[in-house]
Amino acid sequence: MTLRHRSKTTLLAASCSLLALLVLAGCAPDPSPAPTGSTLGPSSSATPTPTATPTPTASPVAIPTDCREILSDAVLAQLADVPLNDPAFGAAGAQADGSLTCIWGSPATDTGRLTTTISKKSRGPALDMLNALVGEGFSCYTPNNGTRCEKVWVDPQYPVNDGRTLFWRDDVLIDTQYVGLAPSGYTDAVISRVFD
Repeated sequence: MTLRHRSKTTLLAASCSLLALLVLAGCAPDPSPAPTGSTLGPSSSATPTPTATPTPTASPVAIPTDCREILSDAVLAQLADVPLNDPAFGAAGAQADGSLTCIWGSPATDTGRLTTTISKKSRGPALDMLNALVGEGFSCYTPNNGTRCEKVWVDPQYPVNDGRTLFWRDDVLIDTQYVGLAPSGYTDAVISRVFD
């Protein structure tokens, strides 16, 4: 085969390839226009409209009615010798308004007492109250999907520590005040029994 014949053959093959490419390109779909702006995920030309479907909300938390049921066995063991809800302290246990008041301690002594009240408290008033406590030196943080504020101080009359711990979540407030009686894990046990 001569050089001239080989060049004609190569040119003919290249022309056929170019013709085939043009025919195929004519059959290909038009590419989609490139999106404008920076988006993550699927884009839409209109702003999504909120649907009328209500979002699920948490079921209301039930206030317990028994002071012993709000504590774990480990905490109850620490309070084994401490009287519960002595009538000398007034109304305790389940209250007419749906709250629960638990008073551990003996009326014969001014120390060794712990009082917990569990009640309904809506978000606005609860957060206002907790924010006010920050101004009184309470430390507040957000464990267990709620807000907890606490403070410990030396009793002005006796050589014991006094304190107060509050925990709010889902419109329920747990408020514990104590004088020289702070069982290990007490508040965590109450939170666990009320919310879990």
